[in-house]
Amino acid sequence: MLKDFFLQEVENGIKAAIKANTLGQMSEYASGNLIIEKPKNPEFGDFAVNVSSLGRSAKIAPPMIASAIADKLSKENYSVSVVGGFINFKIDETLLADTVAEVLKEKENFGRGKNINKEKILLEYVSANPTGPFHIGHGRWAAMGSALANLLKFYGHDVYQEFYINDAGSQIQKLGNSLRIRIQQELGENVDFPTDEIERKNYYPGDYLIPVAKKFLEENSGVNIKDVELQTLCDFAKNEMEACQRKLLENFRVHFDKFYSELDLHKSGKVEARYKELMDKGYLYEQDGAMWFKSTQYGDDQDRVIKKADGSNTYLTADIAYHADKFDRGFDRLIDIWGADHHGYIARVKASLQALGYNPDKLEVLLGQLVNLVIDGNEVRMGKRKNMVTLDDLIEEVGVDATRYWMEMRNIDMTLDFDIELAKRSTDENPVFYVQYAHARVCSILRNAISEKLNPETGEKSPAPITEKELNDLIENFDKNLILKTTDTAKTLILKLEEFKSVIASSAQNRTVYTVCRYVQELAQEFHSFYNSNRVISEDKALMKARLALMVAIKITLKNALDILGVSAPERM
Repeated sequence: MLKDFFLQEVENGIKAAIKANTLGQMSEYASGNLIIEKPKNPEFGDFAVNVSSLGRSAKIAPPMIASAIADKLSKENYSVSVVGGFINFKIDETLLADTVAEVLKEKENFGRGKNINKEKILLEYVSANPTGPFHIGHGRWAAMGSALANLLKFYGHDVYQEFYINDAGSQIQKLGNSLRIRIQQELGENVDFPTDEIERKNYYPGDYLIPVAKKFLEENSGVNIKDVELQTLCDFAKNEMEACQRKLLENFRVHFDKFYSELDLHKSGKVEARYKELMDKGYLYEQDGAMWFKSTQYGDDQDRVIKKADGSNTYLTADIAYHADKFDRGFDRLIDIWGADHHGYIARVKASLQALGYNPDKLEVLLGQLVNLVIDGNEVRMGKRKNMVTLDDLIEEVGVDATRYWMEMRNIDMTLDFDIELAKRSTDENPVFYVQYAHARVCSILRNAISEKLNPETGEKSPAPITEKELNDLIENFDKNLILKTTDTAKTLILKLEEFKSVIASSAQNRTVYTVCRYVQELAQEFHSFYNSNRVISEDKALMKARLALMVAIKITLKNALDILGVSAPERM
């Protein structure tokens, strides 16, 4: 990466200046303390490094520090200027040619991490109860989680995606009881859900169970519903809800390597085994008939109950066993995506892992804020149980691409306002359309370049500006000198292509998906700006080839980024 190249140049210059005794009192330097950025004024250069932080060691003024280092730089393929404590770099055209050549050579691998510390990562997200359809909040976790998995894989990690099925609690009995009422209604019985607000919380009165009731009756014709055991209804309803959830996830381009059942976790004996281990290690104590975990010993703000006075486990007990099991399966790092209301839960889970001998720092929890759905400028209130706005509804309204992109384009810790009307628009105001149109426009340019032209007056066809074979040869045997024909007008566009590598690296390291969205929007903007000011297909064949090569590089980079986001890259729009 160019940024890495210039940082290394500066660090080599610092060491050379120290050796030459031109950096005041500095006698040594630890690499990795400097950052590179774009100057606010582009006239200063393409990149800049602030070396003022060396003042404490050098004991001389920042401009003198910058000048002493600049004198020792190689200045091969770039020029240097000093402004205050900044060393500004203006890159040579040959480095721009290297960037385009790299994209054309690596193609779908352009931007992938190189020589990274590869980890085996278990990424768990969504993990909704199997008691109803996904609401749009689940959609955000699904889009974010799958895009993060794509990003981490692209960067070079081994990523395993898991959905934790919360099927061991009282909610499954509520689901079974709710299905019984819906079946009775289908049979014509005069029965309904309780109207009392407190009692109603013990049921799921949403209409989504009506088709489940119909299906149950189709498969069990003539059954007397009073004779059907609750467990049978629970199992049937749960299986139907899980099937609906999995089908929707597949449609939403979300793939899980494993659906992990909490019920199976309990049946395996692992929950009780971890409880006993904490007991044997002296981390539990009894109070008011309940068993408490000494989580304050590991930084939690209070101790936590893990077995109630009635002998039943809390949610924490199963979560302790589940996260320990993740490590036992050989994963180097665990990443969970939770709702922001689970913030206080992090400390207790990490405390339990540390008590069991695992490294709590290997668990990362990304806390996600909610989604506000905006229709015609008004926010739509959502309810989990009735009249909910489901993810399925949203996808049907705006499509998979728009839903995914909008869910991903803000940082996960920010509340997202999802504007349905804007997401449906085919205008530049809609970010997903803007980016996809850039890819389609590039594809159109490349098609036109190899297409015969029809003269509307004579009806005769003229040869294509370039043959398909010539275009393929141009890509496969790219001459770096050719791109120099267009570096004067395409410099900012090529620099934006180069930036993709650093965006992928920082996004993967910081677990941020929105930065990839921001990048493709910026790349699309640079492309549209270039195209509106420059003819790609022209009579100057060398210039045309240079710009066509650049178009292919843009297409590759946009496609790589959109693949990470799980958004399609259309060739026609």
